[in-house]
Amino acid sequence: MNIRMALLTSAAAFAAASTPVFAADAIVAAEPEPVEYVRVCDAYGTGYFYIPGTETCLKVSGYLRFEVYGGPNEKDTSDWNARTRAQVQFTAKSDTEYGPLTGVIVLRNNGDNTSTNSTLDSAYIDIAGFRAGLFYSWWDDDLSGEPDVLSSFQTLHNSIRYQYENGDFYAGISVDELEDGYYKDGENPNNVGVALGVGGKAGVVSYQLIGGYDTDNEEGAVRGMIFADIGPGTLGLAAVYASGPNSYYSQSEWTVAAEYAIKATDKWTITPEAQYFGNYVPDLDNFHGDSFDGLGDAWNVGITVDYQIVDNLYAKATVDYTDPDDADEVTKGFFRLQRAF
Repeated sequence: MNIRMALLTSAAAFAAASTPVFAADAIVAAEPEPVEYVRVCDAYGTGYFYIPGTETCLKVSGYLRFEVYGGPNEKDTSDWNARTRAQVQFTAKSDTEYGPLTGVIVLRNNGDNTSTNSTLDSAYIDIAGFRAGLFYSWWDDDLSGEPDVLSSFQTLHNSIRYQYENGDFYAGISVDELEDGYYKDGENPNNVGVALGVGGKAGVVSYQLIGGYDTDNEEGAVRGMIFADIGPGTLGLAAVYASGPNSYYSQSEWTVAAEYAIKATDKWTITPEAQYFGNYVPDLDNFHGDSFDGLGDAWNVGITVDYQIVDNLYAKATVDYTDPDDADEVTKGFFRLQRAF
């Protein structure tokens, strides 16, 4: 037994001695996956960046606004009201064989103390001059001051529009769903409108001529605006005529307005304005008449002051006075702070 154990022990020792000794295997780290950093997209202007992994450019913009209004019954029976608004806009663009494909989403939240109201302010697709979705019509354009009334009711519609553009000229046609507009007694407010628009710029003069026909009420309105750089500011003129009450314009049968935006300094702009109304409707929210017959006239004067505090921070104050023949005179205005980004 002793001889046998000795032989086994010797064999084991020889095997161990003859076996090569290796160092510990090296630890091999996995190759890191490539990281794609956000790239700036300068094809569509400032503020765009490529969505990682795509050729789509995205821009995020918006503003924060605080304002205080003053005037008769601004909130219930109170003559003043403060509110705050937050708005964010997402704009996506990419190249196609038909030109840029654009998608826009605008989210808005209006805060009035503990009461808030979130809305989809705009959402539309735009390509090759065609636009479809929820967006503001040409009637939302107006003079640069605040007191003028050059459209009636809601200017945000679900619409389909084609707009041709060539340099400083554009022309288009739009079919609009008129949900929150004028309607006669015994009818509903939801109907269809057709609008036409032409505009552009020639030298120091820019212009716009638009028209809208309300198919349900079988009435329409036309509006013209012109702006001209004169002296230290810009002169703005506007006129509207409505064949009868309709969703595009129902404040009066006709109106003319004028303003002069004075660029006092690089930061200050002062804009006095005046407007006259023929056959004026004092209470537009409760007006459902078939015509403007029998209504008196009205006139309005006001002033707006804009001040740029620093880059992307603005202040605005406005006050105006309206004197209608068929209602009490009204003085109202607001102060606003707005931070854009």
